[in-house]
Amino acid sequence: MAVASKKIPAPNEVPVRTALLSVSDKTGVVALARALHEKGVRLVSTGGTHKALAEAGLPVSDVSELTGFPEVMDGRVKTLHPGVHGGLLAIRDDAEHQAAMSAHGITAIDLAVINLYPFEEVRAQGGDYPTTVENIDIGGPAMIRASAKNHAYVTIVTDPADYPVLIEELSSGATTYAFRQKMAAKAYARTAAYDAAISNWFAEALDTPMPRHRVLGGVLKEEMRYGENPHQKAGFYVTGENRPGVATAKLLQGKQLSYNNINDTDAAFELVAEFLPEKAPAVAIIKHANPCGVATAPTLVEAYRRALACDTTSAFGGIIALNQLLDAETAEEIVKLFTEVIIAPEVSDEAKAIIARKPNLRLLTTGALPDPRIPGLSAKTVSGGLLVQTRDNGMVEDLELKVVTKRAPTAQELEDMKFAFKVAKHVKSNAVVYAKDGQTAGIGAGQMSRVDSARIAAIKAEDAAKALGLATPLTKGSAVASEAFLPFADGLLSAIAAGATAVIQPGGSMRDEEVIAAADAHGVAMVFTGMRHFRH
Repeated sequence: MAVASKKIPAPNEVPVRTALLSVSDKTGVVALARALHEKGVRLVSTGGTHKALAEAGLPVSDVSELTGFPEVMDGRVKTLHPGVHGGLLAIRDDAEHQAAMSAHGITAIDLAVINLYPFEEVRAQGGDYPTTVENIDIGGPAMIRASAKNHAYVTIVTDPADYPVLIEELSSGATTYAFRQKMAAKAYARTAAYDAAISNWFAEALDTPMPRHRVLGGVLKEEMRYGENPHQKAGFYVTGENRPGVATAKLLQGKQLSYNNINDTDAAFELVAEFLPEKAPAVAIIKHANPCGVATAPTLVEAYRRALACDTTSAFGGIIALNQLLDAETAEEIVKLFTEVIIAPEVSDEAKAIIARKPNLRLLTTGALPDPRIPGLSAKTVSGGLLVQTRDNGMVEDLELKVVTKRAPTAQELEDMKFAFKVAKHVKSNAVVYAKDGQTAGIGAGQMSRVDSARIAAIKAEDAAKALGLATPLTKGSAVASEAFLPFADGLLSAIAAGATAVIQPGGSMRDEEVIAAADAHGVAMVFTGMRHFRH
């Protein structure tokens, strides 16, 4: 049942006479407390914050002076007391509330500066179960929520970045209602994200991938100029997941990344991470979240040239991801083509100097590659709902490949099959990928018909051959991958017409026997993976 309102209008300006400071992140708190003290504000604090302020020579009362009760249980219980929550929740203009405060010696708290135990950081660093539980804050969220609810009279500040704004706001010794509203909104968003992190950790720790309630939280990293299109607003929120990639990367140079840049860069880096750097250098070129060329080679510059050769037209204005340190020779090749973003684990000083000649080119370093096998979550919104699934961390190396045709693939065909299937995992469905000698020969993406994807990939290979002056397209003698089963033989026949001699697909169609028979009739080798990689 809803609680009736007292219907007391909120005052615009509320003087700040008493402030409670209780922070885990002590960044800027001493300077803030000093500024408050200079304005005549009484300082009350807890635990480590009290110690930091006292050591700075500031007059500060311990919270036990408000509660009349000491901290107990290793500090687990110190602020969960009517002396604190009464001071935060009291309606100042209500006679009954004022009488209760007077009767019980409760002091009004006008300002609460609170941030929380570093649960998200401990989780990201892989803390063990007891350590992670111990970093679940109880008193902090309770005080934040109480202060935010009573924002008609109480100012709540949860972000050290807002300390200078608070001091400016207090130039008259009071805060405005608009400011308190804004801070309350930020406070509730903070506790919501905090609780989301805790509930998601529990779901992960207890192996409950789809809990009854699922909340995804994040922190605004930057507000974007616009979204996918100029009329859409957008922001980039980070979850705190400790995964190398665009969310954790360092921008070494270039303009702010756009919404589309971030989406495409994530797709590019996740794809190139499929290829172990100790095995061979790899380069992926992405456009509109689809690969337009992927290759491995003995050197990084050669891998780049081979990736570019797959589709030089689509690569214009694309995203380039590398699985190794970007060297000077490769950088010299990349800057010959207009490129939006380069992302790599590391960049040499010589390569940085070369890229600097293109000041608008964004250059990102991540320090490492993401592990494709690490589980995680992906999500997208639909009207009235949220679709959440575990990350597609299936790896072709971990699958038991089943030869279903009379002819088994050669060793080279098998390598090309695996390469093509890795790439197909990152191509929008329906996806068909031709590969030969560690290089994509043609990519067909996002078609409603799989046979159309096969044809488009073959056409692109023909166009690439003409651009490179090759006598025949690279699809001749290639392996072809389909990210889902071939429902009819027509898609296979299109691939064979393009020159494919080996096929890798999940299998599982009602017409598998028909497709296998067509492969046998043309002397083509085919393997089933038993794993599908739909990507929408």
